[in-house]
Amino acid sequence: MERSIQQVARLAGTTSRTLRHYNDIGLLPPSRIGHNGYRYYDEAALIRLQRVLLLRELGLGLPQIHQVIEAEADEAAALETHLGLLRAEQDRLARRIAAVQHTINSLQGRGKLMAKNMFDGFDHTVHRDEVEQRWGKEAYARSDAWWRGLGKDGQEDWKLRMKDLGNDWIAAARDTGTTPDSPQAQDLARRHVQWLTGIPGTPAAEPGGDTKGYVMGLAEMYVADERFAANYGGFEVASFVRDALMIHVKTMP
Repeated sequence: MERSIQQVARLAGTTSRTLRHYNDIGLLPPSRIGHNGYRYYDEAALIRLQRVLLLRELGLGLPQIHQVIEAEADEAAALETHLGLLRAEQDRLARRIAAVQHTINSLQGRGKLMAKNMFDGFDHTVHRDEVEQRWGKEAYARSDAWWRGLGKDGQEDWKLRMKDLGNDWIAAARDTGTTPDSPQAQDLARRHVQWLTGIPGTPAAEPGGDTKGYVMGLAEMYVADERFAANYGGFEVASFVRDALMIHVKTMP
């Protein structure tokens, strides 16, 4: 079934002008152009448009969106990544709503104020449930065992390595002469992937695992999830890290 450009614009909550622009830059060509010059979009085009709009909501620019879509041709796998991000955000929002409602109820005399309930959904240090949901309980157990096995000194060394990498990313992003595709940024991207592959339980560390897909999913999360963005001092540096990693993924075997 095909739909006209006007119908698609109404369905997606955008404009015909935007859709024409997406076509002009090669991001979303229509599936067919009629004899009257009208543009029509089939189901495959609608799926691609959905991916474009989801990536826009994550804060990616149109050039980066084009790179992501071309790099990950498996649409179902790409949408699974988006779905995971949306569900995680939905869970966080639900917990925050409940926490605020708890405080309101307490202020209005409908219950006792419990500090542990006030900040549910605001604790960004507990990732067990999220890791298990994304990669399974075994993955979390292996990572947890690895972490505990490092011991205090090993854990401190690992944290220092992570901090050094983060500081190097921040310095590169704030250097006006350094771009995501520069040798400096790409060397950081290489170090970043090497660091990820050293964490047991993640797809990047598993033999035959989808390292590319894992890195691309994390790269998007660095911008979409405030917890990750905070590790790099905010959205601006996180965006730089994401763009550099997306470029680096294309060079991976």
